This record gives sequence, C-alpha cells and structure tokens, in this order.
Amino acid sequence: QVQLVESGGGLVQAGGSLRLSCAASGRFFRINTMGWYRQAPGKQRELVATMNIGGSTNYADSVKGRFTISRDNAENTVALQMNNLKFEDMAVYYCSARALVQEAYIGIHESDYWGQGTQVTVSS
Repeated sequence: QVQLVESGGGLVQAGGSLRLSCAASGRFFRINTMGWYRQAPGKQRELVATMNIGGSTNYADSVKGRFTISRDNAENTVALQMNNLKFEDMAVYYCSARALVQEAYIGIHESDYWGQGTQVTVSS
C-alpha cells in the first residue's frame, strides 16, 4: 500500500553534513507518522527521529541538537538534516511511515512501512 524511496546517503567526514530524503507513494488515506531509524552492524534498529502529522517531533538523545527532521504533509515526504556527523552515526538509515490504509478483510487500520535503507558512512 505504501512505498518509501530514500535518497541522500553517502560518505562524509566526521563533522560534516548530509541530508536524507524520503518520498511516500501508494494507496493510503494519510500518513500519520514519518521518520527515520538506523541500524549499525551488529546492533538493533533504533529510532533516530519521527514527526507526526501535527508536527510533533521525537528525537533520539544522541542526535538532539545535530539532526533536524522536516516533513511536507502535502507531498508525503520527510527529510533528515544531519549536521556534525560522528563516527557513531554510521549506519543504514531507514525511512518509516505509519499510514492509515484499507485492506480487504481487515478494513481501515494503521500499518507500518519501511524504505529499503540508505547507507551513511562517516570517515575520520
């Protein structure tokens, strides 16, 4: 029902900046929450930042003051501006969306969707 396409990952030196973008498409009534998670090798996937449809945000403590999430509800896009990147920020970053969808035999309900992931590499 919802497809998420990410862009913007890459290689950056410590202290540098990157901007991730994600666009949602498909069949849904609305996307209630969009955000970013990340997963480093050998670690569990963790929340980076989310924003609900009303604009309320939630950030991981480790990125507060360095990362900024933004969202365009009309375009169903979300972005993550990452400044002062650190070695520990290196991970695969995944776009996420919690959308209101309709499915046969289930009806209207919320469901979670993920992008394919984009690699962020931080060099010393």
